[in-house]
Amino acid sequence: MSRPMEAELSGQNPSTQPPGSPERPGAAEPPGSAEPPGDDHRPHRKGAKVADIRRYGQPPGLKDRRNEEHWAGRLYMRDLSPYFAWISLRLGFSPNQLTYLMMLSGVLAGVAVSLPADPLWTALAGAFLIQVYLLLDCVDGEVARYLRQTSVAGVFLDRIGHYLSEVSLLAGLGFMAQGGWENGGWVELGLLAALGAALIKAETDNVVVARAKSGLPADPTGGDRALRPRSTGIALARQAASMLRFHRIIGAVELSLLILAAAVIDRLTGADDPVAVRVLMVAVAAVAVVQTLLHLVSILASRRLK
Repeated sequence: MSRPMEAELSGQNPSTQPPGSPERPGAAEPPGSAEPPGDDHRPHRKGAKVADIRRYGQPPGLKDRRNEEHWAGRLYMRDLSPYFAWISLRLGFSPNQLTYLMMLSGVLAGVAVSLPADPLWTALAGAFLIQVYLLLDCVDGEVARYLRQTSVAGVFLDRIGHYLSEVSLLAGLGFMAQGGWENGGWVELGLLAALGAALIKAETDNVVVARAKSGLPADPTGGDRALRPRSTGIALARQAASMLRFHRIIGAVELSLLILAAAVIDRLTGADDPVAVRVLMVAVAAVAVVQTLLHLVSILASRRLK
């Protein structure tokens, strides 16, 4: 599990992150991921116990990956996910099927938020569906590791799931701020924020694409030094932005909770218009636009494309 936007802001090259969760809570991992050595005699999927899933599906150090594991994973979701992984194994779900369900729950969260109904209930539905998304994001990787079915395709699907969920939720927030399914400036602002979130991820992913097309290894030489901007001013600005963590508000988990909080505030104040939701929409759009530009400059000013 990873922080959806933090790895990108901090300048981490996704190719340097441990496979399994490039930008999200529990992605399927590519071949070669670590497994317990020696006498690995794990039970058949139908005979697996929760303890087996914790042993084989959650490798040591999983929760300690600060730049990849989402705070919600460390706090509670990795404790819950083995029980649902056990159910998934018993029901015969494949890792990719679980990833598809993760995608669906993320998209439905955005649809729920956009519904022309009581904003408090639509916000509750959206927050709940994002928690389901988060759970499945952990479960698919744990099932893949247990069954030894980690794959590059799983990582690819995982990335697409992140794109879809964040874009859907940001667009849904625009419709909520607008007050229904109709065109208007708030909808356009939501779409602008969604575009920014997608571009940030595309900027990160295209570092690997550009290096591959140029015949370079996925990881730039120099380790972390290669990720730092060569300009001292840009490096300091990047470090300050990373410490403030303002970019998190466009991540699916954090945004769903902020939408719920804004809906509660609007309910308590009794305003005719969704004032708090609209303030959140402006803040989210501003962060998305600024972060898109800062992230692009950070990449170009570093040695990641050298």
